[in-house]
Amino acid sequence: MRPGFQLDNFTTVPMAANALPQSPAHANPTRAFGRFELRRLLGKSAGTMVWLAHDPRSGAETMLSLPRVQPTDAAALEHWQRDVRLGSRLDHPNLALVAEIGVQDHWPFIAVERSQGITLKEWLALHPNPKPAEVVGWVTDLLHGLAFAHDAGVAHLDLQLHSLLIDERGGVSLMGLGVAGDAARMAQEAARGRSIERTMAMDPGELRARRAAAARDLLAAGILLQHLLTGQPVLDQPDTALVIGRIAPLGRELVRLPWSTPLPIPEALRAIANRCTSGQERLRYQNTRTFLGALTGWLDSQSEEGGGPIGLLIDRLHSVGHLPALPGLAARVARVTNLESQRTDEIADQVLDDMALSFELLRTLNSAQVQGTQVQGNGPVLTLRRIISLIGVNGVRLAANTLRPWPGPLNETQAAALQVTLDHVRLAGQTAQALRPKGYDAQVVYLIALLQNLGRLMLRYHFADEAEQIEQLMKPALANRDAHVAEQPGLSEEAASCAVIGVEIEALGTAVGRHWGLGDDVMHMVRRLPREAPVRRPDSDAEVLRLTASAANDVVDAVAAAGSPTGPRALAAIGQVAQRYGRALGINARDVGDALQAAREALRKGVPLPTPRRGDLAAVKADADAPGATAGAAEPGAAA
Repeated sequence: MRPGFQLDNFTTVPMAANALPQSPAHANPTRAFGRFELRRLLGKSAGTMVWLAHDPRSGAETMLSLPRVQPTDAAALEHWQRDVRLGSRLDHPNLALVAEIGVQDHWPFIAVERSQGITLKEWLALHPNPKPAEVVGWVTDLLHGLAFAHDAGVAHLDLQLHSLLIDERGGVSLMGLGVAGDAARMAQEAARGRSIERTMAMDPGELRARRAAAARDLLAAGILLQHLLTGQPVLDQPDTALVIGRIAPLGRELVRLPWSTPLPIPEALRAIANRCTSGQERLRYQNTRTFLGALTGWLDSQSEEGGGPIGLLIDRLHSVGHLPALPGLAARVARVTNLESQRTDEIADQVLDDMALSFELLRTLNSAQVQGTQVQGNGPVLTLRRIISLIGVNGVRLAANTLRPWPGPLNETQAAALQVTLDHVRLAGQTAQALRPKGYDAQVVYLIALLQNLGRLMLRYHFADEAEQIEQLMKPALANRDAHVAEQPGLSEEAASCAVIGVEIEALGTAVGRHWGLGDDVMHMVRRLPREAPVRRPDSDAEVLRLTASAANDVVDAVAAAGSPTGPRALAAIGQVAQRYGRALGINARDVGDALQAAREALRKGVPLPTPRRGDLAAVKADADAPGATAGAAEPGAAA
């Protein structure tokens, strides 16, 4: 091949609309590349190009992947061949098999048989606007192969649509590991105004270089995900390498999924895609397997078989229970249940201190065997007194004995984190008790406030490592005055959960509630009011309880996020909660602040809260037609 010859100057042959692309015999004049006859340019980027060629030796079509920049000397060519050979030795279903590695006129190439599939770019030309689940399936295939390569210390360096092959069964494999060579790194360093020689001299070690290359692959995979979901190149640029040069840390462009897409994108999937290209590098996926775990969790949760994190959670409920019992529970239960003079409400007070036992009694009550003992039409039972009277003292002992001892399968650090969450949830329950209007049972509103946090508790106990990742993503980045960088917010709890496990935290709690057999009326009350939803005047007792528990959880969360419980940010948070729920519940900032303070004191002293001083239900629902709280027909609105 003559010096200066450009391999990518041929015109692309149009593909038929109803068939896989084929090479027409005489549509365009062919050019020789060694023994190969170049037929059509399948795709190109700043780093690589892929040609469809005919191999006279085998009589079959093949795909040739080449770097866009020739190696500068023999040493560079040897380095390229070493990296590509290392990648070609990897055996994985999602890595394309390399048929040949060669050099023609100082231009290195790899050959992949056409029988392995067509490029994803060709496929999309024939099948535009794929469904989100189909896209996620492709990207998970890509990530499986990419994770295997990264584990072996091999990076791709130039992920593009033309480097992905899709076979007749719809499976995707990655082609061209290492083909880009130093081209991708040179383009990156050129954007930073540094030379490749200087960069290599400054590199403290090969491990750091491998991590940087893997991170670049991961970012390119996220860009491809967004491209496939929207049907449009990110930043109107089909070359992922050029997009990378325009977003942080190299550029200032912000990349997020648009709200208008050919097909609706579920919020959980949107959160995953947006995390890939977050403007804050610390919020992006840090390794291929965390990205793969989030997509796999979302994809499995969409299946009818109920897989993914929700299916795994249900399995773990059978093996390690919903929560571990606090230390000494069995002795406490034996002490209070062995006294014949002990009243049901006194036993209930002892049980209420242990969240795991409270949930176990609720689950037991909703089992098929016990549901038949409930009086028809009395509504859901949400007081421990009533539960204990239905299942009996022996039922309480049995429930306590079935719980896993503290801390279950958790290590010391994970157990400490779970304890912090338990204390946080217990504070919300006490605050809800203090905020409840007169006439509402304290245990009912307490239990509803606890159940609104069921997803959080399940996450901390059953997905301890993932819970830590979510917590880190939610933390804001502190301001750096020296670097003139303002405080950067973290992700919301919903977005962080979707970005890590593929589903929202509330979905975990809902799945457990359904598994326990909780009815629709209870599930509505324990579904916390979304932060963006308007707060309307309650039209039923159940809605009063739901709003009261939601207000308590909101204020406890907001004050915890503010840092100091008495600082100006905490006071502002209390005011915002009061303003949001004030008209619906008849409360003001002083009521909310007093309730929070009373809850703290009650937890510190270990004593029950006094009867609330707030007005009765009629005052709360002055403009509503709902029945009074003391009607007594259904337990959620029953009087104490």
